[in-house]
Amino acid sequence: MSESSRDGVQSWAESMSAQDRIRAVAETLREPRSVNWISEQADTAWSTTNEELQALVDQGQLRRVEAGETTRYQPDYTRLLFEEIRTLIEENPREELRNELAAITEEIEEWQATYDVETWEELEQSLADGDLASAELRERRDVIAFWRENEEDRRLIKHALELYSDVEAAREQMTDVADRETN
Repeated sequence: MSESSRDGVQSWAESMSAQDRIRAVAETLREPRSVNWISEQADTAWSTTNEELQALVDQGQLRRVEAGETTRYQPDYTRLLFEEIRTLIEENPREELRNELAAITEEIEEWQATYDVETWEELEQSLADGDLASAELRERRDVIAFWRENEEDRRLIKHALELYSDVEAAREQMTDVADRETN
């Protein structure tokens, strides 16, 4: 590890508890990882990491995956999906979500017209065109990245709008129960 990397880890280590560092690493996993790997990334003792990962599994935040003789951990992606949808609903009025969905759709339609393609995959295939200048290649790569993000955002917003009324009703029911308890 380079000295500058160690300095970054040390400042990170000083500002967060061991459990917080383990959770931060675990919540950002893109693929199942071992206790050893997570321990190294979080700069924590193996035993501390193992205990915290077990606690996260018990809380339903992580899933344990058996890979041969090695146990690996990954976030519960279903839970993360629903948390993201819940956050969208709680932090945005329905009309804002509708407007954002319209803006995303409009931007994608502009890219479709500009590049004469239907999908970002088709645009990606155009990168192999030998006639494109480097600036045009960079622009298309950027558009592909934004397009993919937009499609993910659009998918989440659609789910949020589909569930909006149900979440509002559940929230009202919780408020009614709380009001009855206090009266």
